[in-house]
Amino acid sequence: MNGWILAATVDLGGGGAAALWGVATGPPARRMIAQNLTTSVVCPALLLLAQGYGRPAYVDLALLLALLGPVGTLVFARLLSDELARRPSAWGLTWAAAGLGAVVVVALCVAGGPGRSMVKLLLTGTLVIGGNLIASRALAGGFRGVRGG
Repeated sequence: MNGWILAATVDLGGGGAAALWGVATGPPARRMIAQNLTTSVVCPALLLLAQGYGRPAYVDLALLLALLGPVGTLVFARLLSDELARRPSAWGLTWAAAGLGAVVVVALCVAGGPGRSMVKLLLTGTLVIGGNLIASRALAGGFRGVRGG
């Protein structure tokens, strides 16, 4: 086991436990936050595992999850908007997950060096962080000037 795999294990263990607790307990609002957190935890873990095992296909899985995860959160937030009327706030989790994604992407870019893989890592990191922030903002009540916000 190398450091990359150990970091992925810690990431999945801590983030997975928090997401599992959020999904298993509480109202639908907490479950939506936990679903958003799951995407923000699994993507960096896949990037770390790709480096640890030397499997670039895991980066493609992380990229796909970074695209589809926030979209799923937004769809469920729209469908369950009546049940989410209380508008939960989880900005601490949001910024912690965004920071984790940024640290992982920067570390992997430094380890990998310039090239096509770095571009893919930067794109994946941007999608994970941006998607997490947008989905969290939508769960917290939307944006000003947008219908319903």
